[in-house]
Amino acid sequence: MILRSVLVLVLLVGVLFRASQSLRFDLQSGQTKCIAEDIKSNSMTVGKYHVVKPNEDHPLPDSHKLTVRVTSSYGNNFHSAEKVENGQFAFTATEQGDYMACFWAPEHSPPITVTVDFDWRTGVHTKDWTNVAKKGQVDAMELELKNLYDTIQSIHEEMFYLREREEEMQELNKATTSKMFWLSFLSLFLCLSVAGLQFWHLKTFFEKKKLI
Repeated sequence: MILRSVLVLVLLVGVLFRASQSLRFDLQSGQTKCIAEDIKSNSMTVGKYHVVKPNEDHPLPDSHKLTVRVTSSYGNNFHSAEKVENGQFAFTATEQGDYMACFWAPEHSPPITVTVDFDWRTGVHTKDWTNVAKKGQVDAMELELKNLYDTIQSIHEEMFYLREREEEMQELNKATTSKMFWLSFLSLFLCLSVAGLQFWHLKTFFEKKKLI
């Protein structure tokens, strides 16, 4: 019972943290960096990115501008931008699986390093309840309840999603076990067939030589 409670707690924490990731990374000129996010079907996702200026007093040079692509695991394109210093995307996932955000820095000699800030949010984390509170003039308690309700709903959907994935894995395990059984049976049949042929060949050879 304690172990089950711990697993549920880990699951809830994982759901809350996995749905939102904000990071800063360095990208060498001429190289590509891709970041993946597992998104459920019909889930809202938003992302913002911008290049950190090496010198705040000067405009960003073209050598620091990026080409950005966001695609699904099936290769469908959901966002595309070329030679930009910042941008954003937002869409509702139509396919379940890993979505990839790839950043490419142009070639430059000598090589340079581009620093990128990237914020990617999915599900309940795409809603900015602070702005909702300002617009609707709701009090702090109502704001907290709305935020909590969305969080619980997101966790509920995530648990159903994980259950579906578990069922898919079970079906895959069953299919793999069945294939391994028939493969083992076929291998045993082939081994016995080869042994029988060898025995028959040796017996025929010895009979011709009149050794038996």
